[in-house]
Amino acid sequence: MSSSELPVPSSDQEIFSEFFNCWLSEIERDLRLLYAMAAASPPPQGSQCIDALQVQVLVDRIVGHHEYYIRAKSASARGDVLPMFSPTWTSSTENLFYWVGGYRPSLAFHVLYSKSGLQLDSQLAKGMMPPLGPDLEAEGDLGDLSHSQLVRIDSLMRETIRHEREISEQEASAQESVGSTSMVAISHQVTEALLEPAAEGGGLTEPPPTMDAEMKESRVSMTKALEMADTLRLDTLKGIVKILRPLQAVHFLIAVSELILRVHEFGKRVDVTAKLRTASSNKSATV
Repeated sequence: MSSSELPVPSSDQEIFSEFFNCWLSEIERDLRLLYAMAAASPPPQGSQCIDALQVQVLVDRIVGHHEYYIRAKSASARGDVLPMFSPTWTSSTENLFYWVGGYRPSLAFHVLYSKSGLQLDSQLAKGMMPPLGPDLEAEGDLGDLSHSQLVRIDSLMRETIRHEREISEQEASAQESVGSTSMVAISHQVTEALLEPAAEGGGLTEPPPTMDAEMKESRVSMTKALEMADTLRLDTLKGIVKILRPLQAVHFLIAVSELILRVHEFGKRVDVTAKLRTASSNKSATV
């Protein structure tokens, strides 16, 4: 299934959770292709360019799937941003680690360095030596990162962290707006109205329109923060892939895909267990 075949979430078609599950299935299929590419034997002499092109096509396709997900998520958020900050399609475990509606962009660097260390350890255990010298590069896995690559990765990481701080400030500003002077005044007015005896047995049934306006403004700000965060997530992924050689990008995308899928599965199991435990406790309490 290509990106164009993934269902687009909308109120008229299907909820975003269904789209998210379809996207996870696509990531699972992509992962199998990445495994196959990583396990493929070296190309015959004289066909390196063709093989590198095949690898790059696969890498670009999978990055495109992440980009399509971000675009669909942004479209859904513009309709209603609230579910993006309390998603039901992800697990409580995933939500625990989320930052502005998703994983921190800088997490990608931790994944990259962790996988690089594991693969370098594997090389050393097998008696393989990484390329020596600051500019020597080998078409291998992430254990073969060159000095120049590491310098570029470090620069990108610093830039990403700087943007994260800017987005955090945008989010904090939107969150703190709940305590603005107008919101405090409105809350007091609503409370006074609720405490007053109702003329015909009914108190205030809905907040003043001004609270709706204030909340709408805050949602717009949170939508902007989410779009900035998602853009940074995608730009970071693309930036890392651009620095890596094609086969290294395959190993990086394998690590990213595995983490997304396995944490999601683990979190869902934890949630199911918690629900069963709660149901069992409630049943025992009624006996």
